[in-house]
Amino acid sequence: MSNVVTSDANWKTKVLMVGTAVGAAIGFGTAYLMVKTAEEDHSGPPQITTGDALKAGISVIGVMRAVASLGGK
Repeated sequence: MSNVVTSDANWKTKVLMVGTAVGAAIGFGTAYLMVKTAEEDHSGPPQITTGDALKAGISVIGVMRAVASLGGK
């Protein structure tokens, strides 16, 4: 039984670590592209409206739900 518990905790740790690394890499890449686009368009920080932030947030929640549903298969 102890081996099952260790194996169970091991895969959970691996999934959490990989998910964290992938999320950080995607976040960094997105921020990099946002900065690069803002620099090309004009010199200054990007002007993000509340509506744009809300659209992006809802999209992210949709992606999170899709990824979370993969765990049930």
